[in-house]
Amino acid sequence: MAGLARSTFYYQQKVAQAADKHQSLKLQIQSIFALNKGRYGYRRVTLALRNLGQQVNHKTVQRQMAKLGLKSLVRPKKYRSYKGEVGQAAANVLQRQFEAKAANQKWVTDVTEFNVAGEKLYLSPVMDLYNGEIVAFETAKRPVFKLVSSMLQKALSKLRTDDKPMLHSDQGWQYRMPAYQRILRQKGMEQSMSRKGNCLDNAAMESFFAVLKTEFFYLNKFSSVDELQTGIKKYIHYYNHDRIKLKLKGLSPVQYRTQLLAT
Repeated sequence: MAGLARSTFYYQQKVAQAADKHQSLKLQIQSIFALNKGRYGYRRVTLALRNLGQQVNHKTVQRQMAKLGLKSLVRPKKYRSYKGEVGQAAANVLQRQFEAKAANQKWVTDVTEFNVAGEKLYLSPVMDLYNGEIVAFETAKRPVFKLVSSMLQKALSKLRTDDKPMLHSDQGWQYRMPAYQRILRQKGMEQSMSRKGNCLDNAAMESFFAVLKTEFFYLNKFSSVDELQTGIKKYIHYYNHDRIKLKLKGLSPVQYRTQLLAT
């Protein structure tokens, strides 16, 4: 009645009844995506699959994720701490050279803001550009100098005697404070600052804040700042120890650092 060729009918029937050859892969993709709470895009999912011994092309993973409706997330803007020409600014020594050949050569830092139930929480971390690891961090309900100084002391306590990393930041008022700069001088560390109004000069730190808010803050609801503080601590541990990175060959920051130390 439809004028359809017999061979065409049975071919289409066979195709319709055939099992999905990617069904097992889809289940693995969904598992990895769910385990990481929707934080992985197709590139990191591909690396995670390969770490499990699954040899798969990233384009295949991308297509299957599209079919499953698993999409990457949009990245947000950040808090600005610049308050004009307060204190002494430092030169942009880093010059966007975000690669480091060893741990504790180049550090970057900044402050970001969260808003929960009408209250604000501020996070001050320091990152090692060698492997993207968060060396230390501090949180506070107000962006006071102690937030940054406490974070800095935590980070410095992890250095060996001969370690003297350059520390780069924006031109936020905290980093122009004489007390902050005095601590760096006493440790023999060089200070570097982004050019005024140029966020790309501290792109590595900006990228971490974007990931943190996209993968953690915007995917959850918090009833209080205290609950958020606890969550940030857990996320940073996950970020350092479990979250794989493309440029680290599918390893987490801590895995990358400890693997190279072992060799």
